[in-house]
Amino acid sequence: MEKVNLNQKFNLFQDYWSPKIVGELNDSYVKLAKLKGEFVWHHHETEDELFLVVKGKLLIKLRDRDIWLQEGEFVIIPKGVEHLPIAEEEAHVILLEPKTTLNTGNLQNERTVPNVGRI
Repeated sequence: MEKVNLNQKFNLFQDYWSPKIVGELNDSYVKLAKLKGEFVWHHHETEDELFLVVKGKLLIKLRDRDIWLQEGEFVIIPKGVEHLPIAEEEAHVILLEPKTTLNTGNLQNERTVPNVGRI
């Protein structure tokens, strides 16, 4: 059991849209990700996904509305809900999601990270 310093962990990587595992909680991973630009429309068939913004702002586009997240805010995207994350400027985000969650959900493309690394 060790504490995690978020600033220290975020300083260990520079790549965008490539989550890093920093902890485990029951059957879920705690992941950190740096986001910039637009991701892809996707959904997760069987997993809910939590986005918590630590630094910056994040827009989560849904098919029927937009959700803006500021620092210190989070949203839980229920399984099956199509969403598109967008960060106009670099954003630092904590993701809490089941271990089975693939970052691109129902899609497999150049942004898919099949083997999420630990830091």
